[in-house]
Amino acid sequence: MSKSLQEQLLGAKLIDEKKAKKISKQSRKEKNVRRRSKEDNTTEAQAAALKAKQEKVARDTALNEQRNNEAKKKMIAAQVVQMITQFRITREHGDTVYNFTDGKLIKKISISKKLSDEIVRGRLCIARLDDKYEIIPRPVAEKIRERDESAIVVFNALPSQQSNAAESDDDYYAQFEIPDDLDW
Repeated sequence: MSKSLQEQLLGAKLIDEKKAKKISKQSRKEKNVRRRSKEDNTTEAQAAALKAKQEKVARDTALNEQRNNEAKKKMIAAQVVQMITQFRITREHGDTVYNFTDGKLIKKISISKKLSDEIVRGRLCIARLDDKYEIIPRPVAEKIRERDESAIVVFNALPSQQSNAAESDDDYYAQFEIPDDLDW
């Protein structure tokens, strides 16, 4: 078998044993230094991998949150559609035309006088369902407004709320004096 270079040099008496031990000790130190420097590199690599993993977790969390928000919006929209279709009041084309605004557009529906009076009193409301308008009871409209306010088009105040507004107007105008000699 072949001998190591150190054994060959010792056999040829080119180096003594003391020098051979010194060389082997120095080579072990160099190996340790190289091994430790590799550990430092792996530590840097591990740190980079850990950072990449944390960034991936953050991206995944943001993506999951976005998906959850979209699913929640879809669920709310489905609830609104279901509530409108379930509680809508059937209406025949009546003799009264009820005008209302949908955003900046003026819309009109043909309903009976009774339904028109109930809408004006605030007991019934008008909701948008796709391109159509449906009449729904006020309690259902309140629940829909909690979920999606844009689905309710007409939501009139109840008479008790209107009288409170009139009382506040009377309080405001009470501060102005009315002349006695005013002719109408």
